[in-house]
Amino acid sequence: MSYLGVGVSPGNVPVYHGSNLKVVDRRVRIAELVLRCLICGLAVLAAVLIGTDTQVKEIFTIKKEAKFTEMKALVFLVITTGIAAAYSFVQVLRCITSMIRGNVLFNKPLAWAIFSGDQLMAYLSLAAVAAAAQSAVFAKLGQTELQWMKICNMYGKYCNQVGEGIASALMVSLSMVVISGISAFSLFRLYGENKGKNSSRW
Repeated sequence: MSYLGVGVSPGNVPVYHGSNLKVVDRRVRIAELVLRCLICGLAVLAAVLIGTDTQVKEIFTIKKEAKFTEMKALVFLVITTGIAAAYSFVQVLRCITSMIRGNVLFNKPLAWAIFSGDQLMAYLSLAAVAAAAQSAVFAKLGQTELQWMKICNMYGKYCNQVGEGIASALMVSLSMVVISGISAFSLFRLYGENKGKNSSRW
């Protein structure tokens, strides 16, 4: 049993739940802010690395230019990372505003909107990275059964920069998965708090 936020452990040691919750809230908010800033930066980096990557090769007086628009998977990845960067920037502003005002968030509709947005961005980023990675493997190793040549043997610089962009996008997608977990914790904690309030009335 607890009174005024003070509980008693089985060993009769006082436990102050209120202060513990404040510490957890602060750490969760700081972790969320850091991750969203990281996602924003890495997403911009991935989009710039892939979107500006070009290499010209001259074959028998014919110039061939490799660029990301030649592969639809890379176009999808650039668009997705751009959306992820913009979304994360908006969420960073929300996190900073919340920390300045000192309130932890929130109401259930807003929590559901953030949770749904994080889930959507996590799935989109994972799908884009998977598609781009598959195309990169074909470009690197080729496919003899379909007579697809190893493009990276000709466009080494182009492939290296694309690889760096995909690596950055992979970090974005993994960070989005972690952010989805944090937003899920923030959402379902609201229901837990309401349940505790309702049970204390009886």
